[in-house]
Amino acid sequence: QRRLVESGGGVVQAGGSLRLSCSASGIILSVFSSSDVGWYRHAPGKEREMVAYFTSGGTTNYADSVKGRFAISSDNGKRRVYLQMDTLKETDTGIYYCRVIPTGGYAGVGEYWGQGTQVTVSP
Repeated sequence: QRRLVESGGGVVQAGGSLRLSCSASGIILSVFSSSDVGWYRHAPGKEREMVAYFTSGGTTNYADSVKGRFAISSDNGKRRVYLQMDTLKETDTGIYYCRVIPTGGYAGVGEYWGQGTQVTVSP
């Protein structure tokens, strides 16, 4: 069964750091390494938004609100995606989701979402 599992969320004071991890199981290496990967956030009262995105070609994109504070990375061998979050703000509070989008010849297999991990930033 193919699935993504996020971990690393929790409660942290403003100014602190967290590192989220997304583990992909049941997805073969060739598919994972040919995928775009991203982290999305669903904040209370807001729509889900892209936070950080990493393409299979090596391009990264970040939401303006997190530029300079968050960093996305991946370890294809471990089939994991990470989100390092520094200098956290209360507005970073939300449920964080991992997304894997196969591209190229694997685009037809569909995309994958994790179940989310809660991040709460306190004053």
